[in-house]
Amino acid sequence: MTDTQQQSLIGGFHAVMSALEKQRALECIWLASGRRDGRAEALRQAAGARGVAIASADMSALDAMLPEVRHQGCIAQLALAREQRESDLPQLLAQAERPWVLALDQVQDPHNLGACLRSAAAAGVTAVIAPRKRAAGLTAAVHKVAAGAAERVAFVPVTNLTRAIARLQEEGFWAVGLDGGAERSLYDEALPERLVLVAGGEEKGIRELTARQCDALVSIPMAGDVESLNVSVATGVALFEARRQRQAVITT
Repeated sequence: MTDTQQQSLIGGFHAVMSALEKQRALECIWLASGRRDGRAEALRQAAGARGVAIASADMSALDAMLPEVRHQGCIAQLALAREQRESDLPQLLAQAERPWVLALDQVQDPHNLGACLRSAAAAGVTAVIAPRKRAAGLTAAVHKVAAGAAERVAFVPVTNLTRAIARLQEEGFWAVGLDGGAERSLYDEALPERLVLVAGGEEKGIRELTARQCDALVSIPMAGDVESLNVSVATGVALFEARRQRQAVITT
């Protein structure tokens, strides 16, 4: 078993049942040989309803698959979502009723990318774009942090982020970048319907070239002497402010 395959494993009845209930894509479920108790039967029924195959395995084999996890004789392998092609982005946006985009400028930590994907999916973002180079991709670690979000929001690596934003602007999108040094507050900005929200990487934030491409730069007001937020936290704050404004448009 490769490192990627092992990282895509989840163990324990609660974790596997939760994945089934949330309709996460599973490749296979392994149950300890001879398990016929109520929890095992409930899992078999749930897996059967979803069309997920169940295989039997000795406890020693399951221990080898997840040696540091209390798997209780139950392990499942997640089917990892795939990155979308850059050429598919126009169609992805055209199919959405109210498309909007999150652009991540060189976010390199898989945990931050996973958290950003989770926030993007929860906020209803259509697609997340990021540079193909010098940025995290859809690894098993990202999927684990995203907790299923990578299967609900399209992740599109692009060759050149600035050019990708420019093409979106040509299609009527408005790019708003998060910049801790911006004078205008996020909460004072009327965010557009066709929005590209741009968030920077862990160390330096949005690159200068990317910032120049944005139509507006905004900051998140801070209390006390806190200078900045983690990129995934800042992204989550901005995404849900954008969602609040989008919902307000519907209700007025």
